[in-house]
Amino acid sequence: MKKAQIVGVARVLGALALASPVVSHGADWSDTFIGYRYGTRFTEPNIREDIRKHIVQFGHASGYKLGQNFLNVDVLLSDRKDPAQGGETGATDVYLIYRHQLHLGKVFGRSFAFGPVKEVGITAGFDLSTKNTAFAPRKRMAVVGPTLKFDVPGFFDLSLLYTVERNHCGLPPCRLPQNHSEHSFDPYLIVNAAWGIPFELGPLPMKFQGFANYVTPKGRDYFNAKTKSERLVRTSLMVDVGRMAWGAKNSLWVGVGYEYWQHKFGNHDKPGVNTRTPTFQAEWHF
Repeated sequence: MKKAQIVGVARVLGALALASPVVSHGADWSDTFIGYRYGTRFTEPNIREDIRKHIVQFGHASGYKLGQNFLNVDVLLSDRKDPAQGGETGATDVYLIYRHQLHLGKVFGRSFAFGPVKEVGITAGFDLSTKNTAFAPRKRMAVVGPTLKFDVPGFFDLSLLYTVERNHCGLPPCRLPQNHSEHSFDPYLIVNAAWGIPFELGPLPMKFQGFANYVTPKGRDYFNAKTKSERLVRTSLMVDVGRMAWGAKNSLWVGVGYEYWQHKFGNHDKPGVNTRTPTFQAEWHF
């Protein structure tokens, strides 16, 4: 990572760390962490070579009497195969996700449990992103829909989210009259599963965590090409090193992960639209 990238990441994480007490104010429980992921086989549309990325993460989850909040920010630092505008350094991508769940059992004061489902919720939120490439994407996405919360150790949530998205293309061809530099995609659906399952493997305290998205086609893109459905799975197997080394439960987690992404951003029939990369991961919870 370049010095300027490191300074930029430090500023983002510092601001988020200062904001986290405000986000969790009045919470019944909260969990905040700084994470790191590294992989060498990431991809981007229209780039033929694999891309090495360092990813610094800020995550926060908290619950209150009617539901819960989730905030995540990834700062993705690419090598020069995914160049920033001008090509002198690798690109920097900042991606923010916020979700709020309202739990219907708590709102109405009665049980909505059935079968393996312990609670039904309504999830709403948004995604924001920016990247300093020539394409210059600026994603603005909002979601809302029902969530089933399953009765498992840790959590397993399954959501169906109605989604609207607006984005930007800075390439010169996007500014042609027949194309779109500012583009609103057709509304689409996301089937989202998210999980965090703690377990013991002999003497090892571990967790299996991640999420999976199935994204339906969202109409035509900036160049009027039809988009295809996306499939994204990002998961990891982590060991509670802090608990083993110095007895501090849920402080330092280290493990390995894997990311699978087919038809990235709805693209197809071009290089770089399918990702399959193992990752190294670490999380420091505070």
